[in-house]
Amino acid sequence: MLQRTYNWVMSFSAKRNAIWVLVAVSFVESSIFPIPPDVLLIPMVLAARSRWLGLAMACTAASVLGGLIGYAIGFFLYDGIGRPLLEFYGYDAKFLDFQKQYNEFGAWIVFIAGVTPFPYKVITIASGVTQLDITTFSVASIFARGIRFFIVAGLLFWLGPPIKEFIEKRLGIVFTVFIIFLVGGFVLLKYLF
Repeated sequence: MLQRTYNWVMSFSAKRNAIWVLVAVSFVESSIFPIPPDVLLIPMVLAARSRWLGLAMACTAASVLGGLIGYAIGFFLYDGIGRPLLEFYGYDAKFLDFQKQYNEFGAWIVFIAGVTPFPYKVITIASGVTQLDITTFSVASIFARGIRFFIVAGLLFWLGPPIKEFIEKRLGIVFTVFIIFLVGGFVLLKYLF
């Protein structure tokens, strides 16, 4: 089943209109969706290596714009939407303590969360709730998300067929490592809050 799903994603990724799905996933992942856009970015670059730069730019721009929606959720809709989202992810209890120190290190927090598997959506909402300066938030997001997506796409472009072959031969292990990083980000967040 995993191989069949991989084959479908690879064939879908080669289609010209797939970029709009990548943009949509990148956008919603930054505010509410739990699956990172890397799930599409990686096969899309492997399927069409010459498009790596455009794919990384689209992914970055959509992610930052989605992050601004997360910021707005925290800023304008914390009680109605932001708090339930934080409760859903289990981060509400320790959030008040975190909020007090957030603005002091806000730019670094946004940057670190934007580059790592750490759930970026929680940070975008937290930035709005704590009313982190919107310029600071935006600049940190642009650099963090840009670094993350350009490094992923650039490495895949540079490594090309050997990395594709590696992934295809070890699909189960690669998938397991991806899930560990994804779940690990949420677990790390739970212990940090």
